[in-house]
Amino acid sequence: MSSNAHEALRVLVAAFEEHLAAVIARRGDEDATVDEAYDALADAFDRYEAVLDVELGETLPMIADDDEELDDEELDGHAEEDEDELDDDLDDFELS
Repeated sequence: MSSNAHEALRVLVAAFEEHLAAVIARRGDEDATVDEAYDALADAFDRYEAVLDVELGETLPMIADDDEELDDEELDGHAEEDEDELDDDLDDFELS
């Protein structure tokens, strides 16, 4: 692995650790520290993915949440699902 890939991986792992620490220490639903750690993690992931692609021609088996392509209603990792709405969805689903 190239030195750039190693550095990008080191930054990604550190971003995961910072995100976890922020989530554990969360001080309410609107804690800016968690949002900042989330954004830093997304940036580190994108950088690592780009380094792998450009320098090594490799891809990752996952994708990051891309806010530009998805509406908040389609995918929001911080949103809570309404249980009644989920139950209604299950009622509409029939196995044949």
